[in-house]
Amino acid sequence: MDKPICDPESIARKFSMSRRQWTICRAEGPIVAAAIHDGHDLSEEVAAFIAIDEATRLREEDPCTYRMTSIADNRLTVSASRFLVDLNRPREKAVYLKPEDAWGLDVWKCLPNDKMIAHALGLYDLFYEELYEFLSELKERHGFFVVLDLHSYNHRRKGPDAPPEDPRMNPDINVGTATLSDRTLWEPLIETFMSDLQRFDYFGRTLDVRENVKFQGGYMAEWIHRNFKESGCVLSIEIKKIFMDEWSGHIDLLQVEKIHTLLKSAMPGIESSLKKMGVKL
Repeated sequence: MDKPICDPESIARKFSMSRRQWTICRAEGPIVAAAIHDGHDLSEEVAAFIAIDEATRLREEDPCTYRMTSIADNRLTVSASRFLVDLNRPREKAVYLKPEDAWGLDVWKCLPNDKMIAHALGLYDLFYEELYEFLSELKERHGFFVVLDLHSYNHRRKGPDAPPEDPRMNPDINVGTATLSDRTLWEPLIETFMSDLQRFDYFGRTLDVRENVKFQGGYMAEWIHRNFKESGCVLSIEIKKIFMDEWSGHIDLLQVEKIHTLLKSAMPGIESSLKKMGVKL
């Protein structure tokens, strides 16, 4: 039998824009660190219609990426869960409606009605309006800017006791750059960034850092590269969840801090590359 539609009177109004769902911390520099999938918030009313439990939601979110945004002075963080609205997908896919939209998960006890979806997409539209204004300011001030788009990804999807996925296709850090419109312009910066990460001493070993293997970069990167073709570079950084047990949710804070230090160590190289492009820091 088809899934029922959620009652519009009791729940549609709860997809409200009244409470802030993201924060943009503005600073003087041209580098932004963003964590748009760290958020876990749902209103109680909306959570009542979510079929999956909190642990499952957390497994598909990107915990700890919020902490890592402190590597830059400009910070973009989102508190709303991607199960409310996914800001890293095209607008027509931003609300998960079918299992194939959400890793095979049956997200809803009843399907969101049109009003619920409209409210969620209102958040989506407002986010991109504010992002455009923010990045336009950086473009005006510096000419060029870099967005470090921080994510983490699962590599044990077959279960907690199953072997991890093939490391040949699952690097420790995947840097997505595929939607850049002018790769030549940003090549020195990308190569410096990758090299700095690859050289870092991570508890006595170096990490497997590769480009466009597991992920190419999501919709936000594509949108920025389309709207700021001559001025913006997004490095979509997907960190394999080596710092946590993705099934139990247990987080190894020592590894989280080490990854934070790793990313921080690459900031001087980004700044040096921007200076060579004529950016005044």
